[in-house]
Amino acid sequence: MDFAQGPMVRMTNVHKRFGLHDVLTDVSLSVRPGEVCCLVGPSGAGKSTLIRCINYLEKIDRGSIHVNGQLVGYRLKNGRLHELSEREAGRSRADTAMVFQHFNLFPHLSVLDNIVEAPIHVRKENRRAAEAHARELLARVGLGDRERAYPRELSGGQKQRVAIARALAMRPKLLLFDEPTSALDPELVGEVLSVMRSLARDGQTMIVVTHEIGFAREVADTLVFMDQGRIVEHDTPARLIDTPQSERARVFFKRLLK
Repeated sequence: MDFAQGPMVRMTNVHKRFGLHDVLTDVSLSVRPGEVCCLVGPSGAGKSTLIRCINYLEKIDRGSIHVNGQLVGYRLKNGRLHELSEREAGRSRADTAMVFQHFNLFPHLSVLDNIVEAPIHVRKENRRAAEAHARELLARVGLGDRERAYPRELSGGQKQRVAIARALAMRPKLLLFDEPTSALDPELVGEVLSVMRSLARDGQTMIVVTHEIGFAREVADTLVFMDQGRIVEHDTPARLIDTPQSERARVFFKRLLK
């Protein structure tokens, strides 16, 4: 982990509202390059909304988010903030990739074509180079023999590993995971977590929304407990899981670790 650099992610007093409901309230969070930050908390705590805001899939109402030193969703010109166009936002999102709960693979494309689609059309990579990189990534996630398969021919765990390879194909500086194992059968969870452990060992900056507390304890550098749209506690996994300071976190972990 490179502590000498500035933060990869800096969220400052972020507020997000859906209708009359505040889903994020005064959220401030920094994640350093090479750090693995896991977000935990009850359903509806705002965890998924938080990472969707980082990737500009949701627009914030107040505050600011910087990724790799760049303001997310806006540019500063003549002392005023100007919202980016959809095309500009897409380009600014290129350093960040996201792995979703339900895979979001294109059903009509093969595994290989799913992975090379964005590098070719967004990053304008040469197809041959994109395919060579895709094959390297498939080997890395243990699916080197499945490049010609279609999503319907894969298990849930295999689909999620393809989704991780697809995210990595964009060579992201930041990788976001939105409950990547929650849609999987229990026996398939381990194969996905194994790939994520490998990424952590290689120094990939990651923010992970997860209910897998054992994984968070083992892999995360920092653990964030959220409730009702706020960050309640932020500490090392060992301290936060074993000796939470807030009553809300104590109740949450006691129930989860029964």
